This record gives sequence, structure tokens and C-alpha cells, in this order.
Amino acid sequence: MAGFAAGDRAIAVASRAMAQPAPKRVALDTGAGAASPPPAVRGRLAGLRAFGRRHRVLIAVAGSLATAAALALVLSGRREEFATALRDVTLGILVATVLLQIVALLARSEAWHLTIGAAGGTVDRRVLYRASSMQVIGGMLNGHLGVAARIAALRRSSPAVSPQVPTLIAAEFPILAVEAALAALASFTLIGPLGLPWWLPLIAIAVIAAVSGGLRHLAARTGRQLWRGLAVLRSLRGGGIVVGFILVAVFAQIFRNWILLHEVGIAASLLDAIAVLIAVVTLGQLPVGPTVGAAAAVLILGREGVAASAAAGVLLTVTGTIGGLCFAAWAGADRLWHGSRRAKRRRAARSP
Repeated sequence: MAGFAAGDRAIAVASRAMAQPAPKRVALDTGAGAASPPPAVRGRLAGLRAFGRRHRVLIAVAGSLATAAALALVLSGRREEFATALRDVTLGILVATVLLQIVALLARSEAWHLTIGAAGGTVDRRVLYRASSMQVIGGMLNGHLGVAARIAALRRSSPAVSPQVPTLIAAEFPILAVEAALAALASFTLIGPLGLPWWLPLIAIAVIAAVSGGLRHLAARTGRQLWRGLAVLRSLRGGGIVVGFILVAVFAQIFRNWILLHEVGIAASLLDAIAVLIAVVTLGQLPVGPTVGAAAAVLILGREGVAASAAAGVLLTVTGTIGGLCFAAWAGADRLWHGSRRAKRRRAARSP
């Protein structure tokens, strides 16, 4: 999903771009050593960050190829089993999972529409949905570009009625906080597959609860455009509706996972499907590209059959991509249709 990814690095990048320059810090000599890394270390770190910003696509391609090679190595000798698992999936199941992906995209777009409206934006729903579709396109190149792509598309298409960029960035946080809270609550599903300690989900829940409380506190503040993006959290009703749409999006993704896992022959439970979803979103923050579905499924359910798990992961990626492209195709067609209608009205107005 375009989903549980709290703390998306694209938001962090955009936030730094909009932030005012911070005052220079003066390092204090305490006698116990320097208060900051040596200049040479700082220079290397800055160079690595600059390289990452300049070569995002290159890094994504390299990561995708490396992950694909690792999967090919794991699947060596299991090619026939993998192909059989793919052939067993019926066309009706593929169509159903594509539709579930579209439902998830629409529900998340409506949640975004609510947060933008609470922040003072008066963007038409169709226009906002078209901008939201750009997250699909940006995410195909790099998962971290999705949010930045849709914010840029909204500002470009409706600069007069959409909030400023800092507000749009903050408007993502309520959605991400809900997704992170759901992921933390469900993180116990990872204990068995990954051998995590039992107390780790408790820490995750506590951290997310603290972050959510902090966001609610910041939402009560006024005076800065950034805090306006959290306005939906000021109302229990508004926040509850956002949570409802995010739940629709998340459960659509869970059912999609569960259906495809069963279709390739894995007797997966709903908890297994949740674990796969968390793994997909977590690995999606790394430059693994289109191989993220297969990698996540093998990581969580490889014990049930590596070939079948990889086949389910491939189908998750393919059906998710098709669903996203259908959403983007609608957005493009709708933009062209409205553009042609405006052109006709202008010609009619000029005609005597």
C-alpha cells in the first residue's frame, strides 16, 4: 500500500526544503571531546546524502536488481513450482484483487480530501483525486516520491484553492499516524515469522501512542501554516471519519493479500495477510522496487513454500500496479475530458 508508511522520507525531504535556515550551533568544549563529529566525517555524511538525493532512481534500480537476483537464487530449482502457482490463479481472482486495490486507493484519497478540507482547502474532490493518482506514478519510480508527487500535482493544478506546501505536508501526518498505529497494534503478527521478542510490539505501540498524542497537541496550535495541516485532529468526528476511510483502505489490502495467498495454495490466516502487508510497507521504504511484494511474502511465509510465497508476492505487485494504473488512467482521461469541455466553452464564448 501506499500505506502504513509513517515517516515517509519524501515528507522529510519536503519539510527540510520548506524550513527556515536554523541558527548555527556553537559547539561547547566540555573537555570530554568534540560535541559534534569531525568536519571530515560531516563532509562524508553530507556527500552521501547529496548522492542519495541526486541518484534516487539509480539507487532504486540497483536495489531492485539486487533483490531480484537474491529472489532468483532462492527460487533456483523451484521454477516449475513457481510457474504452477502462477497458473493456478484464475482471472476472476485477479480482477477482484485489482478492484480491491482501487478501493484502497480511493479510500485513502478520500481521507486525504478530508484532511485538506479541514486545513482550509476548497479543492474539488475530482481535482484532488486526480492529484492523488500521481502518488501511484511517483511510487513506481521510487516509493519515497509518491507523497511529494501528489502534493506537487495538487499545488500545480489548484494553487488558488489548495493550502500551502507546509500545510499539505502536515496534512499527511494524520493519515500516516493512523496507519502507523494500526501497524503497531498488528505488529505482534511478526513475532512468529521473524522471531521478534514479545515485548517489541509493546514498545512500538507506546511510541506510536506518544507520537499521536503529540500530533493532537500540535493540532490545537494556531498561527503557523504547518499546524493547519493537523486541523482534522481537532475534532473527534473529523478524526473518526479519517480513521474509518483508512480502515477501509487497510482491510482492502489485507483481504487482497489473503485471497492471493490462498489462491497459490498457502493456507494463510488473516494474521498472516496482515504480517505480509506490514512487511510490504516496511520493505517498501528500501530501494527494492517492484520486487517488494515477492520479498515480503517470502520473508513472512517462506516456511510454507518459497515458490508459492514468491508467486503470491509477484501477483500482489502486478495486481497492485494494474489497480494503480487504472486509477491514474481515469485521472488522465478525466483531466482531458474537463480540458476539452473548458476549451469548448471558451470557443462558444468567443463566437458571436
